[in-house]
Amino acid sequence: MAELIDGRAQADALNLRTAAAAVEFHQRGGDVPGLAVILVGEDPASDIYVRRKINQCRKVGIHSAEHRLPATTNQIELLRLIDSLNGDPSVHGILVQLPLPDGIDAALVLDRIAPAKDVDGFHPVNVGRLSTGTGGLVPCTPLGIMMLLDSVIDDYRGLNAVVIGKSNIVGKPVSLLLLEREARVTVTHIETRELSEITRKADIVVAAAGAPHLVRGYWIKPGAVVIDVGISRVANPDGTTKIVGDCATHELDHARAVTPVPGGVGPMTIACLLSNTVQAALQSLSQPDPPTNESDAKVVRSDCTPMKVGQGIATPVQ
Repeated sequence: MAELIDGRAQADALNLRTAAAAVEFHQRGGDVPGLAVILVGEDPASDIYVRRKINQCRKVGIHSAEHRLPATTNQIELLRLIDSLNGDPSVHGILVQLPLPDGIDAALVLDRIAPAKDVDGFHPVNVGRLSTGTGGLVPCTPLGIMMLLDSVIDDYRGLNAVVIGKSNIVGKPVSLLLLEREARVTVTHIETRELSEITRKADIVVAAAGAPHLVRGYWIKPGAVVIDVGISRVANPDGTTKIVGDCATHELDHARAVTPVPGGVGPMTIACLLSNTVQAALQSLSQPDPPTNESDAKVVRSDCTPMKVGQGIATPVQ
């Protein structure tokens, strides 16, 4: 019987470490770690997700500030808000909830966030530092995935890892993190030929394709560790719906360990967002004052002290 990797329990443990780090921030001369959350429009799913994040902020000692903007907000107005938050010393993390309304360039908006406040880890500076192994803020879901894997794997050297999904949010960054652990990594996607054959050779499978029950039991070799990132709502025969992942979990009894859906990767994503926010706050204590105008902000956006990924709060590279 495969071990279930409990993402909720691990998220709770990480939140305790984050709360302790928030206290440390205050003891070292800071006030309260601050996270600014920007929501544009009235997307119901985004609204639920934002409220969940804000509730968790309160529990770990992070001050959260919501910026709810109407769907009619234009790109210039949104960029001005981000510039203002970049220059606000009480704000240590900035999160723009996706998707954004039509007419707003999401890539341009995310690039406008100062790398040191980019708690989602999406800015090109942080992406570049991840790809070169020199630190930066790591995307939350891949960071959470690695923590879940660390709970069952002590040594990655030489293990064959297959990542199904090539997104900038999950697939690509988690493959880089696995490479840093000396795993042999194969990045695939749903258009990959002989995908089941490739996956069957893996010691580690990270399924992040967004395709319900794509990964069947015969795809997984005995003893493999499976991380299911997918989350989809599908219909039952009686007309009700249920949440399922990318893996047919009921067929994976021969695996060593698997993450459930829900209750696996999802809770870790939010916990890592909070961890990144407090990490950014601690790092701000050794950074110069934030920019007060757009010309200064352009300079600061190119600077983010390298960080290393550890169990919980990341620490500056010495």
